[in-house]
Amino acid sequence: MNVIVHGGAGSAPDEPEPRQAVLDEAAETGAGESSVVDAVEAAVRVLESSPRFNAGVGGAVQSDGAIRTDAGLMTDDREAGAVCSMPGVEHAVSAARVVMEETPHVLVSGDHAVELAADYGVETDVDLWSADTREKWDDLDSTPEGTPSEHLDWLTEKFGGNPDSAESDDPTDDHKDHDTVGAVAYDPETDEFAAATSTGGRWLALAGRVGDVPQIGSGFFAAPAGAASATGAGEDIAKTTLTRRAVRHLESGDDAQTAADRAVEAFAELTGSSAGVIVLDGDGNAGSAFNSEAMQTAVSSRSASE
Repeated sequence: MNVIVHGGAGSAPDEPEPRQAVLDEAAETGAGESSVVDAVEAAVRVLESSPRFNAGVGGAVQSDGAIRTDAGLMTDDREAGAVCSMPGVEHAVSAARVVMEETPHVLVSGDHAVELAADYGVETDVDLWSADTREKWDDLDSTPEGTPSEHLDWLTEKFGGNPDSAESDDPTDDHKDHDTVGAVAYDPETDEFAAATSTGGRWLALAGRVGDVPQIGSGFFAAPAGAASATGAGEDIAKTTLTRRAVRHLESGDDAQTAADRAVEAFAELTGSSAGVIVLDGDGNAGSAFNSEAMQTAVSSRSASE
């Protein structure tokens, strides 16, 4: 099993070594599984449980003070499942797998997604706050109140409408907005691919906001030629279908690294935003590219006999 994972594209982390250790563990855990779906789920679950990333525990807080998780999962035969806006679900990737394997749908949202996950054994009602996110929330000089339009007014006043902005006057604006996590797996024995991505969203996004992560072809995509997982500026990734672009390059004959490079280069030209993508191809090659300050990844490969 060949596995590549990412921990998000964004600013350079304060403690890269401990984050890298978790990424290495995730990749190795995934590579030890017997199917590509098991591999990406197991890898992403490791990352969702670490407060060092913006997924599961330690996810970003939305404007109403709630943490909601999103995830998507897809295989090369175009089976897919996704979930979004789930309070209290640490392992959103497992909930996405429930949608893929147990329902005729590809996306289930909100409280209904939580109820569905619980019905199939995914733990819910989990406290997703980390010490870091609690401190950042408590340190805000104000928090939005009232109606959605009043929340938007507050966001516009504080961030110019963009919580990703580096121009805010808040000293806690080093939030892990782009520390979305993802995994891609390829089994050379069966010639199968899978991709999965999971996130807590954007810091102080409007309550209920859903970005690219649970959208097929944006946050994740898999096809017979290969698979990809993305991270970065969610709205722009969704508008440009970044992972579908990367896999399309594989379908045109590019290797994984070339496909990743071309996809991110085109994304930057189209949007001016930052993003990253990880890719696996049918030769077992792993590729990754980003135009942000940093994106940590890990790769692991294990034969079926190991």
